[in-house]
Amino acid sequence: MPNKILIIFAHPLFEKSNANQALVRHIPQSENITFHDLYQEYPEFDIDLRREQELLLLHDIVIWHHPMYWYSCPPLLKQWIDIVLEHGWAYGRDGVALKGKLLLQVITTGGIRENYNPGGRDRFTMMQLLEPFCQTARVCNMRYIPPFVVHGTHSMQQEDYNSYAKKYAQMLQYLEYKQVDIKEVNKYPYLNDWLETKLI
Repeated sequence: MPNKILIIFAHPLFEKSNANQALVRHIPQSENITFHDLYQEYPEFDIDLRREQELLLLHDIVIWHHPMYWYSCPPLLKQWIDIVLEHGWAYGRDGVALKGKLLLQVITTGGIRENYNPGGRDRFTMMQLLEPFCQTARVCNMRYIPPFVVHGTHSMQQEDYNSYAKKYAQMLQYLEYKQVDIKEVNKYPYLNDWLETKLI
């Protein structure tokens, strides 16, 4: 059986993001993939808790797709995490609703990859900066894997956006129809790097 994938998309300035527009355009049309735009659904930040929890229950894989905002996520996604991942449902003694589900992030950032290391401008690796999200997954008994990252978005040409977008589509198709070896994928800093070994 194919995996059901839920893409929780959060970008407050989506119309100005060439990178994210390209990524979203290339999301495969499939009954197994649900694209859920939080800023479109909740412009007033009035998140429907039960609706969001029902969506999560219907899917096997959850993707938080967002730009890097000051080394974190946009505010609506943070509010979504605070509200939807409820104690007694997502975590806590009786909170097992999300147990075993796969969680990953799709990140866009203007910074180049070389900046994200101890000797670079941003001082930390991408995985170090995303550790709060990783820990959130652990607390919710989810399986977190490295992110798919699009670096250097401010200096890209259209063909660069499209190249990343095609890889994003390939990643989604792989996740839809195949099982991920968690130990194997966690050897790589980015899901992009792991994906290259699968598409050779």
